[in-house]
Amino acid sequence: MSGAGAGVAAEFRELYGAGPEGVWAAPGRVNLIGEYTDFNEGFVLPLALPHTVVAAVSRRADGVLRLHSAEAGGGVVRLDVARLEPGSVQGWAAYPAGVVWALREAGHPVGGVDVHLTSTVPTGAGLSSSAALEVVTALALSDLFGLGLSRPELAVIAQAAENRFVGVPCGVMDQMASACATEGHALYLDTRDLSYRQVPFDLAAQGLRLLVVDTRVQHALGDGAYAERRAGCEAGARALGVRALRDISAVQLSDALGRLSDETVRRYVRHVVSDNERVERIIGLLDAGDARGVGPVLTEGHLSLRDDLRVSCEELDLAVASANAAGALGARMTGGGFGGSAVVLVAAEAAGVVASAVEKAFAAAGFAAPGVFVATPSVGARRVG
Repeated sequence: MSGAGAGVAAEFRELYGAGPEGVWAAPGRVNLIGEYTDFNEGFVLPLALPHTVVAAVSRRADGVLRLHSAEAGGGVVRLDVARLEPGSVQGWAAYPAGVVWALREAGHPVGGVDVHLTSTVPTGAGLSSSAALEVVTALALSDLFGLGLSRPELAVIAQAAENRFVGVPCGVMDQMASACATEGHALYLDTRDLSYRQVPFDLAAQGLRLLVVDTRVQHALGDGAYAERRAGCEAGARALGVRALRDISAVQLSDALGRLSDETVRRYVRHVVSDNERVERIIGLLDAGDARGVGPVLTEGHLSLRDDLRVSCEELDLAVASANAAGALGARMTGGGFGGSAVVLVAAEAAGVVASAVEKAFAAAGFAAPGVFVATPSVGARRVG
């Protein structure tokens, strides 16, 4: 058992009085490009982070679900599996409870379990702590109850938990990244059919680094802003007579915009169609071995998120602007926005200078000090003990 697995197993034993049947881990993710495209059946390019949610789990025979989080505090949450329903659980416990509910709704014979969780994924930072929590729960239950679910199936169950139980209308990108990513690669995902390709993403070999800047601005996607943008995108697809905005190509965009009368919907459509094109452009650059060329495309994506989708904030804009002014190759906000994190592509020798410039800019603006770390493409969900 790995060091992290052994530690969580020991905590489980202290908490519940016996050792767990197993320990699993699932990572957070950072998205290189392709934002708000997943629920439009488009393309995304996330990578898994080394930061994980770790779960020690054992089955119970009485239909009781007991959940404990080392970070959340507040003791053990005790629930009746048979009584789980959307809206019945609040806070962090809704995510693992939602997975249990979603598995049962899908016809899988899942019963009671004891779960102890610990996490190194920053919450509210746009790095998908919720998806990691869902995926690690789904993988543990699939293993313990012999469900034999594939990685995409685990991701779909986890998404159903967040959509239908927690009430956040997210796409499937975060869960797919946590479930399916591999070390040293980014995940090129077609969210329409969940086909994917592992794209080599060894920046170090090209003398580059991908920095993540956590603005420390907490974001909450359940407050309606995310849902409003999803509804606007769906309205645009209906008005254009297509199944999803993925079906509008970049060459068709000008004509499509001319057919839309609602200016807000026009902005949303412009962002989604152009960001799908940016994903494919970056894939072309990576396949050609030109990772440096990715930088300007990232900045272009940020401007679209800021101006068309309007999901950025002062701190994210400052992180991008100060990084680029200090010599970064490009930068953009990542994740759902309204706070959270930015990604910054830099030459390895400039990483320290760029990080320092961002920190100084935040201090000068009176913002809380950001967290800055290097994003290393890491392995997806797995059993660790």
